[in-house]
Amino acid sequence: MSSGRSVTTAICSERIERALALIDPVFLGTPQYRSRALSAHVGAHVVLKVETLNPIRSFKGRGTSLLLATLPDRDTPLACASAGNFGQGLAYAARSYGVPVHVFTAADANPLKLRRMRELGAHVHVHDGDFDEAKEAGRAEAERREWRFVEDGLDPAIAEGAGTIAVELGELDAIIVPVGNGSLINGIARWMRDRHPRTRVIAAGAAGAPAMEIAWRTGAMDPAPADTIADGVAARVPVPEALELMRELVDDFWLVDDDAILDALRRVFLEEGIVVEPAGAVGLAAAIAHRDELKGLRVGIPLCGANVAPERLREWLW
Repeated sequence: MSSGRSVTTAICSERIERALALIDPVFLGTPQYRSRALSAHVGAHVVLKVETLNPIRSFKGRGTSLLLATLPDRDTPLACASAGNFGQGLAYAARSYGVPVHVFTAADANPLKLRRMRELGAHVHVHDGDFDEAKEAGRAEAERREWRFVEDGLDPAIAEGAGTIAVELGELDAIIVPVGNGSLINGIARWMRDRHPRTRVIAAGAAGAPAMEIAWRTGAMDPAPADTIADGVAARVPVPEALELMRELVDDFWLVDDDAILDALRRVFLEEGIVVEPAGAVGLAAAIAHRDELKGLRVGIPLCGANVAPERLREWLW
C-alpha cells in the first residue's frame, strides 16, 4: 500500500507552523546557541541547533510524530526503509498509538541503530543489500501485505515536522542542512523561503554518496555509488519528488569527504562536548570547507543525530 499522501511539493509553511502544536513536545525546543569556538574556526557567527537530546537521539522524531498525529487511519501497519534514525522515529511515534511498524534496512546497518529500533518495538527486516535495495524490498512487501509504506523524503508530514527546526531558529544569513532523502532540507527551505527569504539555504552531503547532489545540479535522477561513513546521508538513488522541490528552494549543494566529516565530528566533541554521528556533522564540515564564503555571516547548523556505535566512537574520537 502506498503512503496515500501528496508528494513533497505539497509542503506548506502554514502546516509547518501548526505542526508545533501536534508534535510530541519531547522533540521541540531543542538547544540552540552560538558556539564561540566554532565561530572562531569558521570565521562566522555559528549557531548550533542540537537535535540529539531526545529519546531517539535525532531530529527524525519531529516528522514521524507529526505523521502519526495526523494519520487518518491508524489500523494499518506501517512500513519504511531506514538506515536507523528514521526507523527509530517511526517506531517511537507509532508505539504511542499501538500501530505496528516494519523497518527494512541494509545488512551493513549500524548495529546500535538496529538494536534501538527493536527496543522501540519495530519489526526489523535486514535485507542482504544496500539501503536502496532494502527500500525496494520493503515497498514490495508492504504492497503484498497491504501495509502503509512511509517513504522518508516523499511524505509531506515528515518534511513539515522537520521544518519546525527552522521556525525555532528564526532568521539567519545562511543555514547548512545535511541531505539524505531530502525531508529535512525541504521542510527547512520551505519555511525559510516563505518567512525569511533572505536566508541562504545550503544543502550538505558526503562526497562518497553524491546521487542527490548530482540530481540537484543536473536534473538527472540516475543512481550513483554510495561509499561513506555517513550512513544517514548515503542515498544511492535520488527521490525525484524531493529533488523537484529542492531544485526550486535550495541555493547551493556542498559535498565534503569523510576526512572532513570526521574532523567536524571531533571538533564538535572537543569544543562543545557533543557527540554526533557522521551524518550529523556534515553541515559543520561543509561550513569549515567553505569558510571563505561564510565569513562574518550568521550561520545555522543543525546537529542532526547521535546514534554512534561504541566501537566507532573509540575509533573516531581518539
